[in-house]
Amino acid sequence: MHSNQANKARVREYWAAMDSATAEELPAVAAAYLPERFRWNGPAPLGEIIGPVALTEQVLAPLKRAIPDLKRQTHLFMGGQSVEHVDSDARDAFWVAGTGYLTGTAIDSFLGIPATSQPLRIRWSEFIRFKGDVMVESQVILDFVDWFEQIDLPVLPRTRGASHVFPVATGFDGELDAPQSAEQTAQTLRLGHDLLYGGLNGFDQDNLASMGMADFFHPNLKWYGPGGIGACLSFTEFEQFHQQPWLMAFPDRKVVGLESLFAEGRLLASSGVAGVTATHTGTYLGQPASGASLKISGIDFWLRSGGQFTENWVFVDMIDLFAQMGVDLFERMAVLRDKKVAG
Repeated sequence: MHSNQANKARVREYWAAMDSATAEELPAVAAAYLPERFRWNGPAPLGEIIGPVALTEQVLAPLKRAIPDLKRQTHLFMGGQSVEHVDSDARDAFWVAGTGYLTGTAIDSFLGIPATSQPLRIRWSEFIRFKGDVMVESQVILDFVDWFEQIDLPVLPRTRGASHVFPVATGFDGELDAPQSAEQTAQTLRLGHDLLYGGLNGFDQDNLASMGMADFFHPNLKWYGPGGIGACLSFTEFEQFHQQPWLMAFPDRKVVGLESLFAEGRLLASSGVAGVTATHTGTYLGQPASGASLKISGIDFWLRSGGQFTENWVFVDMIDLFAQMGVDLFERMAVLRDKKVAG
């Protein structure tokens, strides 16, 4: 418990220092908190970056220059000891995770995403692994597809679910700075493990009911999916708007090597740079089957109420997913951007 509380305090301090720094100050601030071999696993097209110097030069400083008034909103914040790992060095590691919005107005481009006059709400998530009291790696996903949609550069068909719906937890303070009940934590972790490795991996490639998902999700489930998929505001919508199209396209998908799976109180979190494997054998969001073998990067948070999950915040690296299917979504964005400029 002490390690988890100390880790959470350290991440709060790190984020606050980075958020308040100017682009020019970021390298020194990052070096004060992160070791030389810190491994940052970012969304495509950024990928893996090693060390605080490279991280600030390639990502953090350009983003701060593009959006100088960038502010962090944190909707969920938690930590815990993982029961999953891919790297043997990460066995039983402690993690800290958070998600929310980055807000601000872009005055310059970032990765070719053009500046606009409208305020942005960029959805972010980050999982940070500790070794002792040192932060040694993280997984980060920014919802680029939703960002494109906000500035009227949609790279995927209109979502079946509701667009831009990524709220804080309902009737629950999701920022867990205080210690949580060990009994509640264990109950949440058991339910999450059964969901991932029993329910989700139980699909018989024919009938959605074979997974028994109604046992894990409340009928009034709120499922907050990424840009391109959208939010599903009931269990029925979850099955119709997300699960059915997903499994028709990737019927053999399996949850495999997660970097982390941990709980704290009623919140559950998982991350996996290649946590789901699948074969693209059906049309997905307008993209015909490619036959490609996929490794899908994702991040999830769940809120348990009683014996079921009532809310699920979902991140998928859609840029990387579609790249594996042979589609460059950043190139699509650039084409739309240039057409708008040519007007």
